[in-house]
Amino acid sequence: MTPEAAVEPPLRIEGLRFGWGQGRHALQDCRLEIPGPGLWMLVGSNGSGKSTLLRLITGLLTPTGGTITCQGRPALVFQNPDHQLLLPSCGSDLQLALPEGLDVGERGRRVASALAQVGLSGLQQRPIHTLSGGQKQRLAIAGALASDATLLLLDEPTALLDPESQKEVLELIHRLCHRSSSPLAALWITHRLEELERCDGAARMEAGAIGPWQSGESLRSSLAPLPVGGAER
Repeated sequence: MTPEAAVEPPLRIEGLRFGWGQGRHALQDCRLEIPGPGLWMLVGSNGSGKSTLLRLITGLLTPTGGTITCQGRPALVFQNPDHQLLLPSCGSDLQLALPEGLDVGERGRRVASALAQVGLSGLQQRPIHTLSGGQKQRLAIAGALASDATLLLLDEPTALLDPESQKEVLELIHRLCHRSSSPLAALWITHRLEELERCDGAARMEAGAIGPWQSGESLRSSLAPLPVGGAER
């Protein structure tokens, strides 16, 4: 029998460095590997470098050293969906995320499929301003799906949502990461330790460095409740 080729991890980061100038190091020799599809969570206090890391992975920031290797396409979902939903209706906004070169029929099918996957079927013409906060966040996730992303990067996606919407968004991402066909990988940043119950692995980030993966239950039991606050860099 021919041995199977090794499967490359969805994300590998080695020796990553980034600073804000004047000797302020946000990341220093940061290392991370997502071993495969699933829901992977990072926990850390404000200022630990979590949001900076996501922006480096997507290319919004340029590292000063180290390597980032992504298999497939990453897509970032912001804490506040209003910061990334740009057009008036659900369907028109998703059109922005679609790959180039698709004909009109295929574009329509992909928009409908993305909406269906996040529980917003038939809302192509719905004005975005009429959606609830949870629906807006699910629409932002639909945009990532429409872009053919295989790695979702979620920057505290439940921070601004009510408890029911928090649960809906978490369960949606968990389902996308564990579906039988083409499961996704997701890197989820959180302050909410209760969310660790749904992850496949969790790690703590401190001072720009990431600890080893462990079970969500194990990490949660080792941490006191983390402070929440304003935007992190």
